[in-house]
Amino acid sequence: MTRIYDISQTIRPGIPVWPGDSEFTLERTWNIEPGECPVNVSAIRLSTHTGSHADSRLHFDDKGVDCAETKLDAYIGPAHLIDLSSEVTAGALVEPHHLDGKVPEVAERVLIKLFKSFPHDGWDPDFPAISADAIRFLAARKCKLIGLDVPSLDPQDSKTLDAHFAVDAAGMAILEGLVFDDVPVGDYELIALPLKISGADGSPVRAILRSLP
Repeated sequence: MTRIYDISQTIRPGIPVWPGDSEFTLERTWNIEPGECPVNVSAIRLSTHTGSHADSRLHFDDKGVDCAETKLDAYIGPAHLIDLSSEVTAGALVEPHHLDGKVPEVAERVLIKLFKSFPHDGWDPDFPAISADAIRFLAARKCKLIGLDVPSLDPQDSKTLDAHFAVDAAGMAILEGLVFDDVPVGDYELIALPLKISGADGSPVRAILRSLP
């Protein structure tokens, strides 16, 4: 039987966001009132990088495409999940030697668990990240999407975004802020589409993994 794993954060008031970024709010603007209004309607305010999200190239390159122009094929298809949460410590980087032997020779989409338990209720500024060399290692294995459970491919204090630019050079897609708690390592089908927002540098996604027959 096929099983679906929801690997998305729940977007809610108080969801941790990048320090200084917009907090999420939801406001009811219309309410059901018999004889007056037949529906409930709400307005939301959030960062384009709230929760589980996709980065468009515009996020780190003023000449990059926005979410509306981002090609979607990378966000649907076979994916391989590995767990490095016991090997890559806080503040450290995933390097090629961490991936060697864990990633298949051809791996179109690679998902990496770095948090032993996802920090739903707080922000961890010392989260692990991934090196540009590791991105190039994945690119050599035909990878076209990298997905992590941490907030960014690069460390919080990075000013050069080496991993992001290595992804750009390889033509890969980026998912960040995924949740892999209780998901066994292995092979799945990934579905995680960014919204078609003109001018957006990123987009929340509803990301799922579907078990393979």
